[in-house]
Amino acid sequence: MPNRSKPAPPPSPDAPAEHRAAPGTLWLAATPIGNLEDITLRTLRVLREARWVACEDTRRTAKLLEHHGITAHTISYHEHNERQRVPQLVAALERGESVVLVTDAGTPLISDPGFRLVRAAVEQHIRVVPLPGPSAVLAALAASGLPSNEFLFAGFLPARRAERRRALERLGAEARTVVLFEAPHRLAASLADAAEILGPRSAAVGRELTKLYEQFSRGTLPELAELFAAAPVRGEITLVIGPAGAGELQQPAGAAAAQSGAPTQDAHSGAARAPLAERVAELMRADGLSRNFALKQAARERGMTRREAYQQLLTERGVQPG
Repeated sequence: MPNRSKPAPPPSPDAPAEHRAAPGTLWLAATPIGNLEDITLRTLRVLREARWVACEDTRRTAKLLEHHGITAHTISYHEHNERQRVPQLVAALERGESVVLVTDAGTPLISDPGFRLVRAAVEQHIRVVPLPGPSAVLAALAASGLPSNEFLFAGFLPARRAERRRALERLGAEARTVVLFEAPHRLAASLADAAEILGPRSAAVGRELTKLYEQFSRGTLPELAELFAAAPVRGEITLVIGPAGAGELQQPAGAAAAQSGAPTQDAHSGAARAPLAERVAELMRADGLSRNFALKQAARERGMTRREAYQQLLTERGVQPG
C-alpha cells in the first residue's frame, strides 16, 4: 500500500478488469467538521476497506486518516477536476472497486462537490450508500434555540452585495427557519443586510463548531449585526435565522400538548418555579440572550404567552399592569 501522505495515481478508465466482478460501492462519508473524534465507527471501517478515497484536499484528509491509523489510496476530487475524475472513478466502480467520497469537513455534496459523481453512479446502476455523520447545518440548527421542526438550508449567500440582498429578499416570506453558511469576512455585512431586509427576527451565529473556540451568539438580527460590526471574526460560520412572523420561539409539532397542563420542567433546574425575573436574568447571563428574547424563552418554558409573562414580570416588580 502506498504511504498515506502521498496520493496514489488516479485509476485509469481504460484499465482492464481482472474479472467480471459486480460493480463496487460509492460511499458518501461525512467527516469531522472540527473535532477529529467526531466520526462513526462504520465510516472508519469503510475507509480502511475501500480501494479509493476521493477527497477535496488530499493533504487535509491525510491528517484525518493518520489520526485514526488508516492507510488508504487517496485521489483528489474537487470542483476544478470533477469532470475529469468522474469517468475515472466510475470506471473503477464498474471494475468492482469501492470508492469513498469525502469532503474537507462535513457531509459530501452539501455546498461541496460530488453531485456529478453521484449522478453518474446512479445512471450506471452503481450502489450509492450514505455514511451519516457530522453536519455544520444540523449542529448549528440544533443548538440555535430556534424552531427546528422545519427548516431550509440555503447554502452560501452571494458575495456581491446586490445579489446578496436579492437572495435575502427572496427569503423574506420564508415560513421556516433558514440555515446559511457565510465567510467570516462577509459576516458583518450579511447580518447588516439581513437586519435591514428581514427585520428583527431571532437568529444565531455558530462559529468554529466542535472546535476548541466554538462560540454561539444569539439575539435578533439587528443585535447580531451590531455585535459583529464591532469586531471582525475568524473561522467557519453558520448562520441560523428564525422564521418570518415568529415573534417568539416555537415548539416543535406536538409539544403544545405537553404544556396543556402544569408547566413542564426542562434541563434548567427549577426553571418553572423560580421567579420569572430571576429566570430572565439567568438566560441573559448564561446564554447571552437579549432581554426581549430571554423573556420569550422564559415564557415558553412556563407555557405562557409573551404578554402573560410580561404582565407577571411587572407584578413581581410591584408594578400594576395597565
